[in-house]
Amino acid sequence: MTDRDLPVTEDELHVYVDGELAADRREAVERWLAAHPEDAARVAGWRAQAEAVRARYGAIINEPVPEHLTLDKITRNRRSWAAAAAAAVIFAFAIGGIAGWMVRGASAEAPSTSETFANEALGAHRLYIAEVRHPIEVNASENHLLPWLSRRVGANLRAPDLSSFGLRLLGGRLLPGMSGPAALFMYESTSGERVTLYASRQAEPQTSFRYNVGGQFGAVNWIENDIGYVVSGPADKDRLKSIARLAYEQMENRAPSRERSDATQLMSRRGS
Repeated sequence: MTDRDLPVTEDELHVYVDGELAADRREAVERWLAAHPEDAARVAGWRAQAEAVRARYGAIINEPVPEHLTLDKITRNRRSWAAAAAAAVIFAFAIGGIAGWMVRGASAEAPSTSETFANEALGAHRLYIAEVRHPIEVNASENHLLPWLSRRVGANLRAPDLSSFGLRLLGGRLLPGMSGPAALFMYESTSGERVTLYASRQAEPQTSFRYNVGGQFGAVNWIENDIGYVVSGPADKDRLKSIARLAYEQMENRAPSRERSDATQLMSRRGS
């Protein structure tokens, strides 16, 4: 049995997320994730959580050490070797604590539910749009796609028609979300651009459209009738909000021809 054929361990999944996995195992892990949706969703969740923490606290790791905490300063003020050694231990623990905090996302000021939900969807978006052979689980041509995902999520789901944006539905897949099963619908343009619609039950009040951005990707999320939705794609705020508005109108049977649609009113509540 070669290294390529060895089972993938959880430690390897963490190292893969950190971008430190050896090249000879990276391909094996990616094959494993393509064949194991639950592990793929876990990896997507870890990435989303780490990016959320990095976006909020990333500047901390690059801040200079305060002058009064440098070993040189401590050594000058306290000549004893024991004091300097104690200071070094405290400093090492502080740096280690910050690093662990950054990687695992364990902070007192955790992201809001809305941010966590959007980042969860963004993580799934990043993971599956990169797939060439297995971007979806069930093709759009399969009649059982919507009934199957609706039954698993526990809601009457629809796949909106986004052809006016040059996007056609490829299909969808079922994912384990933080609040229960989640459906991911994937759309693609003739140029290869991919946009996803993520849907899962959310025991939260109705919300307006909210825009989140993570690197080169953006997401618009909202909650309506106990279902949370996230439209993810390239970080083009205006385009993503227009796509989200059309999806909202179709899924809620709104009339887009109104002078001021309900979806537009939804966005304007927060002026976003």
